Amino acid sequence: MAIFLLTIFIFLNNSSFLTKNRTAQPFFLAHRGLAQTFSMENLTGETCTARRIYQPEHAYLENTIPSMKAAFDFGADMVEIDIRPTKDGQFAVFHDWTLDCRTNVSGEPSEYTMEELKKIDIGYGYTADNGQSFPFRGKGIGMMPSLTEVLTTFPEQLFLIHIKSDDPAEGEQMADFLKSLGDNQRKRLTVYGGNAPIAKIKELLPDQRVMSKATLKKCLISYLSVGWTGMVPDACKHTQLHIPEKYAKWLWGWPDKFLNRMDKVDTRVILVAGNGKWSEGFDSKADLDRLPENYSGGVWTNRIDSISELIK
Repeated sequence: MAIFLLTIFIFLNNSSFLTKNRTAQPFFLAHRGLAQTFSMENLTGETCTARRIYQPEHAYLENTIPSMKAAFDFGADMVEIDIRPTKDGQFAVFHDWTLDCRTNVSGEPSEYTMEELKKIDIGYGYTADNGQSFPFRGKGIGMMPSLTEVLTTFPEQLFLIHIKSDDPAEGEQMADFLKSLGDNQRKRLTVYGGNAPIAKIKELLPDQRVMSKATLKKCLISYLSVGWTGMVPDACKHTQLHIPEKYAKWLWGWPDKFLNRMDKVDTRVILVAGNGKWSEGFDSKADLDRLPENYSGGVWTNRIDSISELIK
């Protein structure tokens, strides 16, 4: 009888039958703004994705001011950007570890000042036909922005800032940068990346919203242990969770009760397509059709332009 009653309690406490319908619209996070997309087939961490793009359907390049503006104009609630430290102590907004793939120079961004990075062509390496043509060559000169430039251009918008390294010194540099901002703007920013830099930011700025694999793992393992009771572990409070679509259904109360619980502890939930290995997004109507009915959590997309008419 005890086992039966416990089973009934767990079912009722984590089903949507007695949950008030959520009425909010989904929250859309645009990956790198509006970017050129590419084949995920046989993708590795060393793949030069600029050399395998699909035939361009728009003129925007990732991590640029125009691409961010376009993403917001198409209805994005938040834009994800990548940052790399520069030689003169700034943060450049750029994805790759080196400049060799996308640009007309080589080396790491940290070997250049921000002024020098402004002179390179970030559209130089893009090709959709194995190098027969380069549709963005010559069009990316001066397009690499600094993080300061981005936040000055969009002072009221939400951003997810991706630290690409696992260097704690980068976390300390980012914490110093965040301290220089006004509180209202800093609250609009979430920082994610390697475990070490994110831990350093949390140490120096305990109230900053951050996420890493370590914080995500700590939250979800704790939640799987006790979430059936309705309790939310401290590790899940005031953070951001990027949950792969493949595993979301195993979370206690998914989707509505889980989202309600995270809302109550000021945690943003972003659903990522696939298994989470790569930055797969919900980029088409077919992708959106896989979302739970009346889903109102966060959604990761690489094509905010393609789904904009379907989401609001």
